[in-house]
Amino acid sequence: MSIAVADATGVETLVDWAAAEGWNPGRSDAAAFRAADADGFLLGTIDGEPVGAISVVRYDPTFAFLGLYIVRPEWRGRGHGLEMWHAGMALAGDRTIGLDGVVDHQADYARSGFVLMRRNIRHGGVGGGEAPEGLVSLDAVDRKMLVGYDAGIFPVPRPRFLDGWLAMAGISALGVVRDGALVGYGVARPCRVGVKIGPLFADDEATAERLFIGLSAWTGDRPLFLDVPETNDAARRLAERHGMAPTFETARMYAGVAPGEPVERIFGVTTFELG
Repeated sequence: MSIAVADATGVETLVDWAAAEGWNPGRSDAAAFRAADADGFLLGTIDGEPVGAISVVRYDPTFAFLGLYIVRPEWRGRGHGLEMWHAGMALAGDRTIGLDGVVDHQADYARSGFVLMRRNIRHGGVGGGEAPEGLVSLDAVDRKMLVGYDAGIFPVPRPRFLDGWLAMAGISALGVVRDGALVGYGVARPCRVGVKIGPLFADDEATAERLFIGLSAWTGDRPLFLDVPETNDAARRLAERHGMAPTFETARMYAGVAPGEPVERIFGVTTFELG
């Protein structure tokens, strides 16, 4: 098998494979993902036919996130997944690596040095309602302020990713500013099915709720999904209050020095593929 960096078309292929696996990616995810690390997506081919893939997005010299680890069903059981895994690990180098893996494969990841941090639980429901007052478009928020706020919650600063994420077509991106400071923000993006909210970061439960309601109102009557850290009780309460129920879960695991995430401020994970 030949393994090489995927170009823009190749990353589109990876996202299509993710959709076929039932992971419900966003409609514009490929371009936004690639903005974070254009060389972080690997595609394995045999005689020119795409067979397997893995992404290892390197946010900075200390931290990377692994995702899109897929071998096409008809090629499984032949060792190609292990080849892709080794190529991804080589790409990461000595960085701490995070992943959101299928719970059934948790033991496999553990054998590669990954340690469970928590479960992330996808909740599903239906959007609707009316947006509350006091929300602002993220377009009106100073970029430096946004990047700094996000870096206080995500393990490392990710300005390139945020630029790509907020440039996606057809999204809603809202914030709450109090006394001149950003105290929460959220993004809702159209997916293959319905809409996902992510990230939903906030300093407190009330702010997260206002953002959620605003994004839900924008969603309308489409299906709505929110990926909630199991260890954030306030986030689980928020999802339940709005009629959302668990539909899927992942194991958030880290290899290397695990970051000290303020999980109490994470009401919605950005994306299982990139952290």
